[in-house]
Amino acid sequence: MELIIFYVFSSILVLSAIMMITVKNPVMAAFYLVLSFFATAPIWLLLEAEFLAVTLVLVYVGAVMVLFLFVVMMLDINIATLRKGFVKMLPIGVAAALTMLMSMIMVFNSGYFSIEKYAVPERHSADYNNTAELGQILYTEYLLHFEVAAVILLVAIIAAITLTHRRRANTKHQDIDKQVRVKSSERLKIVEVKAEKRK
Repeated sequence: MELIIFYVFSSILVLSAIMMITVKNPVMAAFYLVLSFFATAPIWLLLEAEFLAVTLVLVYVGAVMVLFLFVVMMLDINIATLRKGFVKMLPIGVAAALTMLMSMIMVFNSGYFSIEKYAVPERHSADYNNTAELGQILYTEYLLHFEVAAVILLVAIIAAITLTHRRRANTKHQDIDKQVRVKSSERLKIVEVKAEKRK
């Protein structure tokens, strides 16, 4: 039964990933990415990683992908402009794809991921707490890695805020002092426009 579930959701995952990179509409690509995340969650459950499965659905589908979708819809991307350079950049894309494919083949054929190298993991009992075990490993064995990742994310947040609030010469900014000091005579400006007869 587990093998059937694995093959069903793996097929959905592979098909949705292919559709995500081949579909022309960016909004549909975001929806296929959401489907990919949903198909990945049951595979995590089969690996007894319940916390990661729930986190994948809640964080990525519930927050990150909604943000992606809103950004894609708000940007109103001109697809015709993006397609103009497709033929010119096609050889570079094919070369990059072949390089990645050859790298993956070399890694998988190296014998490091062979079945003989790793034993079949033991099934845990019903009272096994996946979240507690993950937290124990994360805050003991991988504490330095976790802190480095947190610092990198903090730097990224500070950089994003700095880029957003930088002052540029050609942009208008709200002057609160000027708005408070305004007089009643300055609030309304009547402009006389001469009427013209229709031709």
